Formats: sequence, structure tokens, C-alpha cells
Amino acid sequence: MHKINLDISHQDQRGSITDLITEEINAVTLIKFFKGSVRGNHYHNLTTQWCFVTKGKLEVSTLIDESRVSEVFSSGDFFVSLPSEPHAFFALEDSEILTFTSGPRAGANYEEDTYRIKII
Repeated sequence: MHKINLDISHQDQRGSITDLITEEINAVTLIKFFKGSVRGNHYHNLTTQWCFVTKGKLEVSTLIDESRVSEVFSSGDFFVSLPSEPHAFFALEDSEILTFTSGPRAGANYEEDTYRIKII
């Protein structure tokens, strides 16, 4: 997972506009977590998955050279998991993320590009 620093695209007296993604998106999904729950523990061969934390705090883990590496993300943070990158989420508190995916990940295709592994 890689944190994305968000830059303001436009700002005036009304407020600001920040572009999150400028690539083709196949699905936008709201995912809710109860404190202490784990989601993920998988990777996707073809799918890129961007996540915007709308509420709460999550520890997000990946595997680098078979070692677990984690980072904490909270409301307003934005990060991406690239194809073949393992990812798992542990809810440090009740949380929500908006997940934007490019690749076969939505609806009936949910499991088509999902490969289960154990990270957390």
C-alpha cells in the first residue's frame, strides 16, 4: 500500500476541489468495519484498489519480502494497493472507506481477481 498525498486542484473563495483519481474506475464501493475486525488478507493480479478513509482509523498491512509492513490511516487519508500487492485491514475503531477499483472487482466479479493469503 502506498499513501497518496492529495494536492488541491482548484481553490477559490468557495472552497477547494481535489482530484482523487484520474484513471478509469470500474467500481466504487463503501466498506464498513467494526472495531477489531479484519478485512482483506488477499491480493489481486489485475486490479488496482484506491482507498479513501471517510471515518475511523485502520492499520493497513502488506507483505514486503515476506515481512509484514503496516501503516495507520485515518479519516482523510488516501492510499492505493497495486496489482499483486497483498493487503489487509485491521480496524482500530469503527471505520469506513470508499474503495475505487480499476479491474475485475465489482458485483458478481468480486472473487474473480481475489487471491486469499494470510497477512494478519
